[in-house]
Amino acid sequence: MPHSQLLEPINNFLVCTTPQQWVEQAIKKENLSVILIDHLICELKAAQSAMFLIRKYAVDKEGSDALLEWLKPFETLIYKREGNWRDLVAKNKLTKSIIPKSNSPYGQDLIDKMVLLIKEELHHFYQVLEIMDEYGVEYQSITPCRYAKGMLRHVKTFEPNALVDKLIVGAYIEARSCERFAKLAPHVDKRLGDFYISLLRSEARHYQDYLTLAQEIADFDITERVKEFGEIEAELISSQDEDFKFHSGLPIA
Repeated sequence: MPHSQLLEPINNFLVCTTPQQWVEQAIKKENLSVILIDHLICELKAAQSAMFLIRKYAVDKEGSDALLEWLKPFETLIYKREGNWRDLVAKNKLTKSIIPKSNSPYGQDLIDKMVLLIKEELHHFYQVLEIMDEYGVEYQSITPCRYAKGMLRHVKTFEPNALVDKLIVGAYIEARSCERFAKLAPHVDKRLGDFYISLLRSEARHYQDYLTLAQEIADFDITERVKEFGEIEAELISSQDEDFKFHSGLPIA
């Protein structure tokens, strides 16, 4: 499927397009490091968020412990600066089968979709590390931008609405990532452009998986709630933002 076909539903889903000013800022050579490092962190955060949902809503302690063990080497590399990133390619596998806890109303579908998402996000994490190595970009700690936090502060505090909202937020983060990869691809060198295009298929499916799960779990039509978060997301993307990152808003000139 041509990537233009993958992007059509995403562009229809998002309330606004990425401002051209952000694209112009993102393709500057001096911003390559922050784009790659922030992309790397976004991949890890996406895996962590999906893992949190499984651990909180769908598995027992044994399954939860297995999940934490799976993610540990990736987190150790980033947060403790320990380990060799080249070893991570062999670490991206779940050593124990995960089954839903007996009292989980969400069960296997949540687990199956999120485990696949985690595997793919951790694979992308490794790919970004490869590219950073090729481009001579060293990892350094950076502050998170306002984007995810700006949406999560609107999440309901009671269940199942809290879970539904988190899944909707996840859908917007994945969709926006996909849209931005497509925006950047024509303006960077072939190696990086090909990588961004290669991410579109999985990112496009991720946002749909999040929305499907949200509607399955909700006891109401989520259409209006999706629209509400769409407006919140669009405001974060289109309003002025002092902090330039992969998901930041309109750069201040």
